[in-house]
Amino acid sequence: MTDNAMPSVADRADFEVELDELRVREKAHSREADAIAAARRRLPMVEVDAGITVTGPDGPVTLLDAFEGRKQLIAYYHMWHTGHPAAEQCPGCTWCNGAVGELSYLHSRDITYAVFCQGPYDESRRYRDFMGWTMPWYSAVGSLDQLLVGRTIGQMYLVCYVRDGDRVFETYWTTLRGVEVMDNSYHLMDLTVYGRREPYEDSPAGWPQEWDMSLIPHILSTNGRPIAQWSRLEAGHSDDLTAR
Repeated sequence: MTDNAMPSVADRADFEVELDELRVREKAHSREADAIAAARRRLPMVEVDAGITVTGPDGPVTLLDAFEGRKQLIAYYHMWHTGHPAAEQCPGCTWCNGAVGELSYLHSRDITYAVFCQGPYDESRRYRDFMGWTMPWYSAVGSLDQLLVGRTIGQMYLVCYVRDGDRVFETYWTTLRGVEVMDNSYHLMDLTVYGRREPYEDSPAGWPQEWDMSLIPHILSTNGRPIAQWSRLEAGHSDDLTAR
């Protein structure tokens, strides 16, 4: 990056002309996203055993119970490194779940959001509490082979379910960059002139791109920790995940 890496300067009229040209592409992108969402709503579904258990604060509950009586369930499968300290837990999953705050809008559409952690309940729940998250939290250990059939255990996933009475069906799932739908920070970065500052982006010469995607998970960490942990530590939250 050079000290003067900036866009060219234009007057207001020329700026608006080029912005209007970009708007045409943005609107086409929005329409295509709407079309993809429409196709997603028309996918077939596959039945899942509603009696598969996950562990919550009161012990084992069924997948059906995790709906909390609502029609739909979005489950985020949080990666976990059992026995490792908070500083070594997944920066990507910390990034994703850190963007989930207000759940009332999902609830108004009859959707429950919950985390199905791929690690033990007590240890991972302490991480949830350290981060100050409030979403329902379960451990899916022991049931991952059934819940993630055909997928690689240990990766991050969003999985969508719908129920018909006491029957549960899986309707959609995504992984890797698909989980970006959870994050507002990246979407806001994409609106700025420097973008995400990551080398894979197509940017003009000299643009800052110091957040190297090849160094995952370091693009979501600073000073050896997931970025979001530092504010919790500064606020006096304990990151001790050991039994107590």
